[in-house]
Amino acid sequence: MESFLHIGIDDTDSTKQGCTTYVAALLVEKICGMNAVFLDYPHLIRLNPNVPWKTRGNGALCLRVKIDEDLKESLVEEVMETVEENADLDAPGTEPGIVVYAGQEIPPALTKFARRTITRIVRRDEAIRLIQRFQCEAIGFKGGRGLIGALAAIGEPLFRDHTYELIAYRSQKNRGTLRRVDDTSVFKMNVKTRGLTFSNVDDAKRRILITPRGPDPVLLGIRGETSDVVKKAFGMLKVLEAVERWVVFRTNQGTDAHLCNIDSISQASPNCTVVVTGSIINKPKTIPGRHVIFTLGDEGGHIDCAAYEPTGKFKNEVRKLMNGDVVEVYGGVRRPSNGNPTTINLEKMRVIKLASKTMLRNPVCQSCGKSMESMGRGQGFRCKKCGRRDRNAEKRVVPIKRTLSERLYIPPPRAHRHLTKPESRYSHEKSLERKSLFPKHFWGLGKRLTRN
Repeated sequence: MESFLHIGIDDTDSTKQGCTTYVAALLVEKICGMNAVFLDYPHLIRLNPNVPWKTRGNGALCLRVKIDEDLKESLVEEVMETVEENADLDAPGTEPGIVVYAGQEIPPALTKFARRTITRIVRRDEAIRLIQRFQCEAIGFKGGRGLIGALAAIGEPLFRDHTYELIAYRSQKNRGTLRRVDDTSVFKMNVKTRGLTFSNVDDAKRRILITPRGPDPVLLGIRGETSDVVKKAFGMLKVLEAVERWVVFRTNQGTDAHLCNIDSISQASPNCTVVVTGSIINKPKTIPGRHVIFTLGDEGGHIDCAAYEPTGKFKNEVRKLMNGDVVEVYGGVRRPSNGNPTTINLEKMRVIKLASKTMLRNPVCQSCGKSMESMGRGQGFRCKKCGRRDRNAEKRVVPIKRTLSERLYIPPPRAHRHLTKPESRYSHEKSLERKSLFPKHFWGLGKRLTRN
């Protein structure tokens, strides 16, 4: 008899070390050694990016496998031992959670829980009630806050839009040192896979984005539309240090899954990422740090919106807004602090309608067509060329062409969150039939392909 297991893991890392995807990568090798069959790629589920206690990308993992019933207990024990051995349990705030759900289909209640966890703050008590209701096996270390993400990872089957990421990991001796990947090979790979991979580089700054900067075990991550393309892109890179292992994850990254549409500014809740439409009521101003702030209003109220200095050209476009423009803003809602009001930190902006912009100019001479000049307050105008005078002439209203367009504006890749959908992904959205994928060739040791 076979068991269908969904194994969720979260919150094993700290700001100083570790990575939950690495724990999952270790488990992939161990589970394959137990003759289990993967029902899907490992899932990397990015949760609400606005939670105050996140470490880096707020990612939770789920491994979906089919295994002989007799080996189920051994597999669960292996998961618990691997998490305990690799989690940074001494770090304040690191509270790992493991949840194991047995069943072929994911209950709708868990899917709804996952969607809430991706878009807003949920409480651990809610996760525990669902764990008990669906008779999951679970263990929470310390405070057990990781149970929330672990259960959410199980509940998100990625039937809607999804992408893939190949993550390669460093050998132990190299962790904490500068990552060594040839920049030129990254730019070449980006050109050859353009439109199929994303967020590899920031062209404006000539910055490599596939390599993180922290002390974690991740060497690089390549994000793309298919498993095949991220593996192909990985093969194009010139990696100048040892690769311990690599895994292809299926993920909600780059899908805007965290966005929550609201009908009114009054519904903007702190620590959520909202999409809301309004009109500019206080035109943009630049504050210290070169950040740009404007006020958006609707019938329900008003709220400040901020484009920060690292958003580069996007910030400059925001600066062109004027009172009366109608825009749709996308961004995380920040609580008021340090004397600053509640603010939407902009991730994107869609200009829906531009207000007309005009200026006053002197009238044109009716005799020669040249511009006239004022003869003084209330005395009319005189032509500078032919001398004609007109006491009844008035300044004329002249429309000025706006340099802003009615379209979507997105910051450069260096300013994106993990969940932000980049411009290249629009029209690449996908969905998945409700069936298992049974992936092959999705992990390896070194740069070798491991067949399972």
